[in-house]
Amino acid sequence: MMLRRPLFWMILVLAAVFAWLPQHGNNVALREDLILVAVAIILTSNLNLMIGYTGYVNFGHIVFYGLGGYVGLYLMTVRSWHLIPAALTAGVAVSLLALLFGLGILRLRGAYFALATIGVLEAVQAFVSNFESWGRSTGMYVSFESYAPLGGPKHALWSTYFLVIAVMALSLILSLGIRRSKFGLGLFAIREDEDAAIVLGVNATLYKAIIYSVSAFLPAVAGALMFFKNGMIDPSIAFEYMLSLEGIVMLMLGGQGTVAGSALGAGLYERLRSYLLTSPRLSAFHLVIAGALLLLVIRLAPGGLIGWLYRLAPRSREVIE
Repeated sequence: MMLRRPLFWMILVLAAVFAWLPQHGNNVALREDLILVAVAIILTSNLNLMIGYTGYVNFGHIVFYGLGGYVGLYLMTVRSWHLIPAALTAGVAVSLLALLFGLGILRLRGAYFALATIGVLEAVQAFVSNFESWGRSTGMYVSFESYAPLGGPKHALWSTYFLVIAVMALSLILSLGIRRSKFGLGLFAIREDEDAAIVLGVNATLYKAIIYSVSAFLPAVAGALMFFKNGMIDPSIAFEYMLSLEGIVMLMLGGQGTVAGSALGAGLYERLRSYLLTSPRLSAFHLVIAGALLLLVIRLAPGGLIGWLYRLAPRSREVIE
């Protein structure tokens, strides 16, 4: 049962700390730092559902985040929807689209699937860049009137922050729930030996399509929230390929296949990334450092930081999953 898992309560404590810290002294700078960490955790924990649980590498995971932002902003700015129903609708719409994509490309395996995910990202970006209703390459902007239902821009920023923290907690809880479920066991069987899993009765194509769709929902919701907060969206920032690659680095750093690893890797890497990008001397080298970090992890700790912890303290598996 989920309530008996120590990690479940650790997730709730983490979310509570994230929610409380920036309110102490009305620290807006800390709020902006933490919301970036929260988004990184959302993207990495949902990417883990594919890479860590099924062994399928998705290089185009950021497409869900960007599509969610576009659908959400369209509903809010053009259709005058409230933020929450617009974000949830964006999540559902992108999940259904991911299910269709998944049924098509998840018959591929290994490098062929990985290349197909890049193709999906490029195709969606090209479509959006030429889609007139979404502003083509110039994107869409949020008017000040859209913030009115939330009490104006200032209150909207705080409301969006709390919603992103909630999505972060739900992402980790979802990952934990799937890991402990019969469905999750089927995914792990696919990861270890897909042909053997099929022989044992696992409908691999359906399982992979479902988890591909599930992994799209919360990133799409987060995309709708974040681009509403930022006030604009365009194809170049919505579908930034490097963010997908950095998500893989975060996952490998923390430990793929683990719930805590996705959060730990995302949090550490995002803080490192923020430091490098604001450093006058190192800002141009942050991707080089990310690549070097990935090589070090693969060479020295292929199980990531959580795998390293498991080796040092085997009993920690009972608490940190």
